[in-house]
Amino acid sequence: MGKFRDPFMGKQAVETSDVDLVFLDIHIPECNGMELANQLLACKPGLHIVFVTAHDDYAIRAFEINALDYILKPVARERLRNTIQRIRSDREGPAKIDQQTDILKMSLFQQVAIADGEGKPLELRWRTAKGQQLFLYLVQHRGQIVPKTALVDLLWSDLDPDKALQQLYTAVYYIRKTLGPYEEHFTISSSSEGYLMKLEHVQLDVDQFDQFIQSEVAIREDTIQDYESALGLVKGDYLQEHDYVWAESERQRLQSYWVQLALQVVNWYYANHQMEKALVRCLDICHRFPLEEEANLLLMKIYAAQGKHVAVHQQYNRIKELLQAELQEQPSPFLAEWYEQWKEDNKE
Repeated sequence: MGKFRDPFMGKQAVETSDVDLVFLDIHIPECNGMELANQLLACKPGLHIVFVTAHDDYAIRAFEINALDYILKPVARERLRNTIQRIRSDREGPAKIDQQTDILKMSLFQQVAIADGEGKPLELRWRTAKGQQLFLYLVQHRGQIVPKTALVDLLWSDLDPDKALQQLYTAVYYIRKTLGPYEEHFTISSSSEGYLMKLEHVQLDVDQFDQFIQSEVAIREDTIQDYESALGLVKGDYLQEHDYVWAESERQRLQSYWVQLALQVVNWYYANHQMEKALVRCLDICHRFPLEEEANLLLMKIYAAQGKHVAVHQQYNRIKELLQAELQEQPSPFLAEWYEQWKEDNKE
């Protein structure tokens, strides 16, 4: 449809024409080829881009996972034919999700997973671990512009600035390709400042949990099940399978909210003499957070109310030994005082 030496004229032509494939040099005047590709993809996420280079070993390394998207100069006819055939195959699949399924369900608690509205799992195949990490980082900061400098420092701080930026552009390019079948739900827009991830019609478990916390619904007979449902969203820790340092503060925030909510539920069951339900939820807290002293105290109170005296002693000794082993501390006064008073009241 056209060829251009001026990258800005070429960009304008792509944006105003029905173009689906662009061959783009990496070293072009007045503009970096990968940055230009980023700008084109922000306008047309479904665009195919084939990078062309004479001897840029770095570019080859950036795309070595799949030779679909770069060609070496001088361009051999057979090599070009193979590239076109791969692009045709890529255009035929994977199929977009059923448009009748308007909602995607995404979980970040315990295991990262995405499913359609009917619960059928959808697979996203990441080319690199850093690509997946970049995607999840942008999801965590959804709705916010994340500076490119922050992303470079996060993932490629060991490279010089130019190479780090090229790695970033490459990673974003492949993320957009991976998200292609779901482009109506996940969009990454770029600007000179950075990248913005937007989620549309995506039911995110973290958002659902936060919305319940912020609703401040009073706990009553008619809302206790809503509390249980909210707790059930948190099947495990936030991004539990990944040891990303940047996720730790969000993980701790969500843990704290979950514990507070779970303790409210236990206290409500206890106050309403539903000891078996109180016991199940309290054991869950103590299993996830063995050093949570308020939960341990509640557990001892539940055992005491059920007449399980041996269990009370065992639980106190368990938390005492655990605190000593993990923190070299004794139980808090409120815990120790309750236990001593209970022993006094239940002398045989």
